[in-house]
Amino acid sequence: MTQSINRIVILGGGTAGWIAANLMATHWADKGVEITLVESPDIGIIGVGEGSTPPLKGFMQTIGAKESEWMPACNATYKVGITFKDWSVKPGFSQYVHPFLCQPDQFTAPAFFHNSFLRRKGVDLEGHPDHFFLTTELIRQKLAPLAPPNFPFEINYGYHFDSGLLGQYLARFAAGKGVKHQYATVTEVLLDSAGNIDCLVTDSGDKIKGDFYVDSTGFKGQLIQQALKEPFLSCADSLFNDSAVVFATEADQDIAPHTVSTALKYGWAWRIPLTNRVGNGYVYSSAFVDHDQAETEFRSHLGLLDKDTEARRLQFKVGRVARHWVKNCLAVGLSQGFIEPLEATALDMVQETVVRFIEAYNQGNGSDQHREAFNQRISNRFDAVRDYIVCHYRISSRTDSEYWRACGSNEKISMSLRSILMSWMAGNNITDELEKQKLDAYFPNVSWNCLLAGKGIYPSQEQLKPGSELANQYKIDGIQRFIQGCAMNFPPHMQALAQLRAG
Repeated sequence: MTQSINRIVILGGGTAGWIAANLMATHWADKGVEITLVESPDIGIIGVGEGSTPPLKGFMQTIGAKESEWMPACNATYKVGITFKDWSVKPGFSQYVHPFLCQPDQFTAPAFFHNSFLRRKGVDLEGHPDHFFLTTELIRQKLAPLAPPNFPFEINYGYHFDSGLLGQYLARFAAGKGVKHQYATVTEVLLDSAGNIDCLVTDSGDKIKGDFYVDSTGFKGQLIQQALKEPFLSCADSLFNDSAVVFATEADQDIAPHTVSTALKYGWAWRIPLTNRVGNGYVYSSAFVDHDQAETEFRSHLGLLDKDTEARRLQFKVGRVARHWVKNCLAVGLSQGFIEPLEATALDMVQETVVRFIEAYNQGNGSDQHREAFNQRISNRFDAVRDYIVCHYRISSRTDSEYWRACGSNEKISMSLRSILMSWMAGNNITDELEKQKLDAYFPNVSWNCLLAGKGIYPSQEQLKPGSELANQYKIDGIQRFIQGCAMNFPPHMQALAQLRAG
């Protein structure tokens, strides 16, 4: 591709398509680029990706969407981290929080690193991450991550939201930026003699033509996989889950700002609180349990065995395309890949893909000069996220089903993850390994340490011995006082949400 992009056609709506539309319209507002999103009136969205990581906050700020407007419109709540329950059977480690790091944590994280490192060396120190981060206290007290103006530290947070409503909001917002919205069902994709996409043909015979195309057609990958024949690289040998059953339940009376991920017999269940309901889903492997059994187990978990609450069943494939930018097409969202929703990384991947594409295109002055480097960068990000999520399963100490025994003994993991686990088990500082592999850009060092420490990957209690005065230099009660002192600056979560609704 060597010509300027004057017309962009995005095929497929949903959150991914509209994120792409808004980012392109924002970054290229002065370029005169015509952007059209084509959406079939007959194809619904999956609509269950309802949690985010902190980069979504940056996306909203970039496009100019205000929390006071978009959050009430999408029944959104704040999210400061993810609580993992029942992934470990090790005493004292049945639950932990993966925190979204905040600036106050820079004063307490060194104590966590110190204690965790020495505990792996056999010193009897407190190594559970929940004692060291502000996120855990905000969750415990059900506080919103909104500090007053005079608070001297920056606070990171993500969101929970109704993904269907978010897509609709972003569609309206994109229209304000000049993005055109066209309803049509595309039945054929025509290529030119060079193998580029020439035009899209609708069921009514109309042709939709652009200079560049964005594939947001979900798992089918109508452009990237079907028309351009880009290979899909499955990672089903390391991530077994391929199905989900989904329920909505009544809203909480007092909402805590976190997603809860609870390990069940054949996978895990999410719990996502919105202002009007709670979203619940059970992600499982159909190779180990049939769909009816999974739904029954999940109904029992939710206390819905005797209720006729309607369930939705979903199936998915895990993996990614070999390349994300092929010819004159960019794949975003499910069309480019899916690494299950355990860490809510899907929207972050969409943002990263679109922003890095815009950056590569601009640097190449309208050419595909940087396409190879771009593809490698996005693939590296996918693979790093995959390894972090695979790690959850590989280090779980559950053995109560064939599923968990298979997860815990699975040797089909990457050399990258194998090196990290070997470093941890050897009692080394895994920061060195993460920096060597340049993984800190995807999941920060603290996240890896919280994952491994939170699941209790330590010597057993009877192997631990008292440490020296230097080993015991950090006092948990002092750390807790600092964290609780910080938390006093934050309002109750429900109060903050009510103020948003009130405008």
